[in-house]
Amino acid sequence: MPHAAPFVPPERAADHLLLVPADDSLPTLPELVGAWFPDPTWLREPVVPPERPSSGARFRGLRPSKPAEPVPGLLRVGEEHGLHGPFPVDAEQAADLGMAGPASAWALTRIEGEAFPRSRRPASYDDRDGISRAFAAGLPEGEELRAVQWAVAAARKVGGVVLVDGQVRLAPDPRGAVDLTLYSARAMAAADLLHQVRVLVATAEIEAQSTGIDGAAQYTVVGRTPYDGAVSVRVERVDRVPRSLAGLDWQLYGPFTYHLGWVPQDPYELQTEQPSGLHLIARGRMRVLLARLASGLHERLEGVFVDDGGFVVGAAELAGRLDDQEDGARAWV
Repeated sequence: MPHAAPFVPPERAADHLLLVPADDSLPTLPELVGAWFPDPTWLREPVVPPERPSSGARFRGLRPSKPAEPVPGLLRVGEEHGLHGPFPVDAEQAADLGMAGPASAWALTRIEGEAFPRSRRPASYDDRDGISRAFAAGLPEGEELRAVQWAVAAARKVGGVVLVDGQVRLAPDPRGAVDLTLYSARAMAAADLLHQVRVLVATAEIEAQSTGIDGAAQYTVVGRTPYDGAVSVRVERVDRVPRSLAGLDWQLYGPFTYHLGWVPQDPYELQTEQPSGLHLIARGRMRVLLARLASGLHERLEGVFVDDGGFVVGAAELAGRLDDQEDGARAWV
C-alpha cells in the first residue's frame, strides 16, 4: 500500500514534513531555521548532480548513462532534530496539498534515538496553528514541540504546508501574519508618531508613557475604529534583538523598537484556526493599513522589520502586503 507522502522515501514518510514552494526569491532553509534556533549546521549537504548532455556528435552511438540520483542533505535544527531533504514535489502532488506549482519537501525528525512519548493531551483543541488538533491524542514536548511550531511558522512565512507525522495537513494562511516590529537606531518623539498614525487612523491617541532602559521614553499610540478593532504602536528601547537579526550588519538596525500590532474586536479570534468571516475581512484591511504605516515609518527611521513569526520582512514582502487589498488604505473611523 503506498504511503501518504509518495514524494519522500518510505523511511521518512512518518516524519513531520515541511513543504516549501520551489521559489529562489524566498528565504533559504538555513535562514528560516536560524531565526529560531542557534547555529543551524549542515551535517550533510545536499548533492544535486549536474545535468549531463543528452545529444551531440561525440555521443552518437553511445547508450546514455542513467543520470545520478540527488543525495538529500541533513540540516541540524536545535540539539536533537534535523531536516532531511530536499525531496522534489511535482506540481500535481503539490496541488493535492493546496499549493500552486512545484515544491520541495523536508523531513523533520530526531537525528538519533527514538522520539519521546506524547502523553500530555492539549488543554484546548483550537489554536491559531492547528497544532492541538493535529496532536489531539498527545502533544509533543520540549524541542520537538518547538520544532513543529517553527515548521508551521516557516510554512506561514513562505506559503508552505506541514504534514504532521506525514499525514495531518496544516496550511497556515500567510495573511494571518499581521503584526510587524521595526528595529531602528533612531528614536521618534511621541508627538511625531501620533501624527504619523493619525494620517491613517484619525482617532489615534497617546495612551501610555513611561521611562525605560537607559532613560529612554516608552509610549504607546492607539487608534481605535468602530469596525476593524484597534491599531497599537508600542515604542521602547530594548537590550536584545531577535535571533533573525544576528546575521545582519548591526548598523542596519538598532535598539529602538516600534511594535505595530492589531487588536481585533474579539481578540480571542486571533487564537482560533478558523476565525469568522468578519474577522478575516477586518484582518485584511488592517494588515494593509499596518503595512502602510510601516512603510511610512521606515522612510523616516530606516531599520529592519521582523514579523510575528520572528522572521525578517524585506522590502518586497512589505510591498506585497500593500498589494493584498485595494480598499485597505484607511481604517473605518
